[in-house]
Amino acid sequence: MATETLPLYNKKDFQTDQEIRWCPGCGDYAILSAVQSVFADLGIPKEKFAIISGIGCSSRFPYYMNTFGFHTIHGRAPAVATGLKLTRPDLDVWVVTGDGDSLSIGGNHTIHMLRRNVGLKVLMFNNRIYGLTKGQYSPTSEVGKKAKSTPFGSVDRPFNPLSLAIGAEATFVARSVDVFQAHLKDTLKRAAAHQGAAYVEILQNCNIFNDGAWMNLTERDARSEHVIQLEHGKPLVFGKNRDKGIRRKGLELEVVTLGDGVTENDLVVHDETNPNPAYAFLLSRMDGHEDFPTPFGVLRSVDAPRYEDLVNAQIREVQERRGRGDLAKLLRAGDTWEVKA
Repeated sequence: MATETLPLYNKKDFQTDQEIRWCPGCGDYAILSAVQSVFADLGIPKEKFAIISGIGCSSRFPYYMNTFGFHTIHGRAPAVATGLKLTRPDLDVWVVTGDGDSLSIGGNHTIHMLRRNVGLKVLMFNNRIYGLTKGQYSPTSEVGKKAKSTPFGSVDRPFNPLSLAIGAEATFVARSVDVFQAHLKDTLKRAAAHQGAAYVEILQNCNIFNDGAWMNLTERDARSEHVIQLEHGKPLVFGKNRDKGIRRKGLELEVVTLGDGVTENDLVVHDETNPNPAYAFLLSRMDGHEDFPTPFGVLRSVDAPRYEDLVNAQIREVQERRGRGDLAKLLRAGDTWEVKA
């Protein structure tokens, strides 16, 4: 039996000749570069990739990836991608979307895609603003956000995208940042390896309409105090001097300072494979509230049956039992009527 030879690619193999139409300095460039590099390392033929996007700055992505792709309509990328994955489960289907596209008009599609555990890889670019339509507040904008559509400040409570994904019981949930290239690439590889629905929030800067949205997390001097890197099997430690940690306090979490009798043995040991989504949900709720750091990395990675496998198995079982069926006969079955002029 011949052994299949895996393709050897480099980053340029996934670049196109299309002019990249993002604003200079946009964080999307860094994400595009990371995705092209990671795709080259996956050992998957280019013709097996499909990039599905909705509407927004991030949704230009299919034009810049030398793969199959489909630029769909606002908020509907999960629905189109689900249909593709059902009919072609052999394809590696990636959904590229933004905070407005996926959490506003596309919110319903997003939660059902995740709860069904469709084998898609979802990259959600979060810049906390509507960039393509020139600066309106979005579902992730902070309370009090002054924008073109909220000149006196937003009064909406924003979505926490990771909490939403975990609430829908997504089987893989992670977060990274456009400028943390090494971390982003590692996170993308983890998502690519996951067999079910993989949801990755990527914090991304819009230097035109919401510059510095994540500065408290990305600036070198602030990063160590405001960010915690999640590593499976390791205690939750953070801080410039690695002297702070996360400990359980009843049903809640609390920040503690190591020393004076508090050791790493008292801290929560990160378990991304915990089948109970409540643990990952607690992590997602830290997000810089009070003295808590914002978690980066994989919050949750569990196994569950994939939607496309279950649906196709059901179809095969019914076909074996009842035959392939006749579409014309089906359309003329049941209640029918004739319309006469």
